[in-house]
Amino acid sequence: MKLVTSAQMRELERRAEAAGVSTAQLMENAGLALAQEAWMLLGSLEDRRIVVLAGPGNNGGDGLVAARHLAEWGVEVPVLLLRPREGDPLVERLREMNVPMAVLSRENGLDLLRGALGGADLVIDALLGTGQARPLEGVLAEALDIVAEARRSAYPPKVLAADLPTGLNADSGAVDPHTVPADETVAFGLPKLGHYIAQRDVVGRLQVVDIGIPAGLDADLPLELLERRWVRERLPERPPTANKGTFGRVLSLSGSITFPGAAYLCTAAAARAGAGLVTFACVRALLPALSARLAEGTFLPLPDEDGFLSPAAIETIAAELPRYTVLLAGPGLGNRPSVAAALRALLPRVPAELRVVLDADALNILAETENFPTLLPEACVMTPHPGEMARLTRSSIAEVQAARLDVALRCAREWRAVVVLKGAGTIVAAPDGRAWLAPFATAALASAGTGDVLAGTIAALLAQGMPPAEAAACGVFLHGTAGELLRKEMGDAGVLASDVLAALPRARQDVLGQTPQPPGPTGLGGFAGLGGALGNLGGIGGGLGALGGLPGGLGGFGGTPSP
Repeated sequence: MKLVTSAQMRELERRAEAAGVSTAQLMENAGLALAQEAWMLLGSLEDRRIVVLAGPGNNGGDGLVAARHLAEWGVEVPVLLLRPREGDPLVERLREMNVPMAVLSRENGLDLLRGALGGADLVIDALLGTGQARPLEGVLAEALDIVAEARRSAYPPKVLAADLPTGLNADSGAVDPHTVPADETVAFGLPKLGHYIAQRDVVGRLQVVDIGIPAGLDADLPLELLERRWVRERLPERPPTANKGTFGRVLSLSGSITFPGAAYLCTAAAARAGAGLVTFACVRALLPALSARLAEGTFLPLPDEDGFLSPAAIETIAAELPRYTVLLAGPGLGNRPSVAAALRALLPRVPAELRVVLDADALNILAETENFPTLLPEACVMTPHPGEMARLTRSSIAEVQAARLDVALRCAREWRAVVVLKGAGTIVAAPDGRAWLAPFATAALASAGTGDVLAGTIAALLAQGMPPAEAAACGVFLHGTAGELLRKEMGDAGVLASDVLAALPRARQDVLGQTPQPPGPTGLGGFAGLGGALGNLGGIGGGLGALGGLPGGLGGFGGTPSP
């Protein structure tokens, strides 16, 4: 499914009008869909009150259409306008139907809003949508604060957002302090980038509805939502006749005396994600610890300087590279002068056919290297978090986060590399302009080392023959799926990177639609009948339905908006 920015959505609407679908028809379709979702959210419309907050633009028009349909279905629908819409046929139609309306104002409109919210079952937020251009202030901010206060009452109304909760930026996912979180957001036509990179409790359940934009008009848009089916169709096959050579060989240049765990996490992740053979290319001081943690790995011992990679190791590494499918470099290397000199000397010697993943300290070293794109191997994968991307682009984290898609696409094009911009809603951008956004945002993955696991996962998929962009996208999805499985099992705190590592095989089974088998007894291989794994006892939960509020009076509402 495509994802759009606010500008791209406006362009799609322009194309739709050029193709014969008017803006009025799009608005009619959106408003009807919004009213239907309100009905489904409440379950019944009998004796319901739904307050509609309508802004001055098309988003407000969607809300007015929804109000008309709800009034026709017998719902009590007070409408609060952010500004007068004189001469608007949508308003005139509601007047003819005697729908109570008022304009939000400090004189009486805000008091009318308080009165309308008393006993309301639902608030439809159709104030701004994608039209937000600056921080919320004035009457608009005060009105949202009144809605937020009602949400804290004993009988709170639900909130249904039209396209976007007011104050949620469609492009950056930034959330204004006055934004009222929605129980459900109805995205018109296509989901927006901000839906997936915002705090998820702001958007609520996201429902995407068709509003009549002709098929194919979005074909040239670069950003796609990563979906399970897409990933499932691209994961490497695992034929039963295969051997370890079938699934490639990963050389992991990682770790130092200060960060030995990073070497283990990224290299073990490559093995867990399906690489046929993994090799630790690491300083000698790490060999005892790493061999004890991953008996399946092989080793390329390297000379060091005080426990860190030495430039003297370059000849050894370069001589071994032709034997491997993928070079993974960076996790835990450290950023000492000796390490930086070694990496800068190694990258120009990478064979053209070798795939490369650069992460962590490799990126920090590149950020301090003049004209670093000239050192990058062809079609390499770079996996920066926002801080690393800020260093690579000589900008700030805030600037990166404010334009994540644009930054990732620009850098992928200029660096001729696949860029994985990590974070809530990780973006994968390819040099040819394609991009994917991961539908994951969980605190369960916000712990040290999870990025090392992601780098190893991508390296494993490259080793198994996937193209770089697809390997990065599928690796991000597997990693995010592992995080989601763990969040459901363990909660959003206390999940360690080693837990994510162990969950990778289950994540692959989950994506493929296979049922994971429960773990068997450990340490008893070959002894039939000894012991068994205990299944987890599922908790029995039950929820109390929300108590609906009682309708109250609408004193002060007239049949026409106040001046």
